[in-house]
Amino acid sequence: MSGFRLIVGLGNPGPEYAETRHNAGSWLVEAWAQALGLRWVTEQRFHGLLARFQGPEQDVRFLLPQTYMNKSGLSVLSVASFFKILPTEILVAHDELDLPPGCVRLKQGGGHGGHNGLRDIISSLSHQQGFARLRLGIGHPGEARQVVDYVLVRPPMQERRLIEAAIEAVLDRQALLLQGDLSAVMNQLNGFKPLPL
Repeated sequence: MSGFRLIVGLGNPGPEYAETRHNAGSWLVEAWAQALGLRWVTEQRFHGLLARFQGPEQDVRFLLPQTYMNKSGLSVLSVASFFKILPTEILVAHDELDLPPGCVRLKQGGGHGGHNGLRDIISSLSHQQGFARLRLGIGHPGEARQVVDYVLVRPPMQERRLIEAAIEAVLDRQALLLQGDLSAVMNQLNGFKPLPL
């Protein structure tokens, strides 16, 4: 694999959602674009904000869908179709209930695990599940009926710092990620544990 050509940060648009747990994926991609000095452009035809990184052997789009989470596939599909990007060339960053705050995991393919953003992307890409996922732990409220309220509120400051530590761990390995060296990044990230605060 030559590397990723599309990196997506999942979240809900608007200031009322910007700091909520469900936007952890967009936090990561915003921080990544900032680290690379990229500029976001509103692209109505792609239903999102788009930034572009060009390296000696790389041409990568960063995408923040501006649909709501359960319509993320509309934005991802429109960019992937226009630029002829395969599912295996896509990396999606998203919040993960099944991991505690501060943990991050990288995986290739798989199901949606109940995540509405992933569910819609899988459906929009004609059930091709080959895209990679960066799973940012946000913890679980303990009961399924509490999940909706839990993901749509701000995490306490201590949890936010743990999530930011996980984001930093990803950014420390951004060169390997951009090259598509998943095995090396998996070995490093999947055992990552933040220092206690």
